[in-house]
Amino acid sequence: MPGRLFTAAALRNLAPNGSELPDLVLHRGSAAVPEYNNPDLMPGMYPTLFPAGTGGFEVSDRTCPISFQKQAEYYLDLADRSFRYHHSFLFVTLNIIQRRTAHLQTHFTVRRSKFEAVATKLVAVKSSVLQSVADHLEKEGKYNSLTGEQKAALDLLKHVNTIAARIPGSEAAKVFMRNEIRSYCGFFGLPHLYITLNPSAAHSPIFQLIFGDETIDLSKQFPILVSARERALRLAKDPVAGADFFNFCITSIFRYLFGWDYDKRESTPSGGILGKLESFYGSSE
Repeated sequence: MPGRLFTAAALRNLAPNGSELPDLVLHRGSAAVPEYNNPDLMPGMYPTLFPAGTGGFEVSDRTCPISFQKQAEYYLDLADRSFRYHHSFLFVTLNIIQRRTAHLQTHFTVRRSKFEAVATKLVAVKSSVLQSVADHLEKEGKYNSLTGEQKAALDLLKHVNTIAARIPGSEAAKVFMRNEIRSYCGFFGLPHLYITLNPSAAHSPIFQLIFGDETIDLSKQFPILVSARERALRLAKDPVAGADFFNFCITSIFRYLFGWDYDKRESTPSGGILGKLESFYGSSE
């Protein structure tokens, strides 16, 4: 018999004799589940990954506190690859990290001449007014139909700019990187070499070894690999191994080919094929 799933509300309509008992009951409430400081969030969402109901994030009584991102990275590096192979854990975790970065790394800037006036008005604005303005705009309401308090809150947006330079992939982050590159050029001079590195995980025997294929013999010049289709499936199945491969390649190139010491953050005494590096700047797409 196929499994039957009922919500808590549907249970009230079941027969009293118990002949229609469900296999799974989903409870619901009027309030959203808190995303911050909620150790039961992940074990509740992924019972197959946390079968004992323990091991959640941001446990308050943990002896050694650990951040959400560091714990997520730890789970993805476990010998048991259930976390990295799960169909949604990666995406949900990344979404939470991105949301938190947006919440904690977004700042407002105002012209100095208008700072005092805007700061006074901004502190006085009520959250309920902002919510009502957002709902009004979502329904494509007209500006003239707003109340005076709502118009004042909306007019503040003309004087306030949002800065989110630390959110990866944001437009502000790209501007921040361009400014860093200009600063490098101003301090060290123009770069002498521009390179593009594009290591291919799908065709590399090193990735197959990182993936877990112990039949790969790196002592041979041309190791025997599985078919191209299987290599592509492995890369799609384990993006964490693909990221590890990319990091390994870039680090190895600069350490052994260009002679860069990552621990001391300077060129090695012997340098590399280009001599000693004074500095370098790189970004990944």
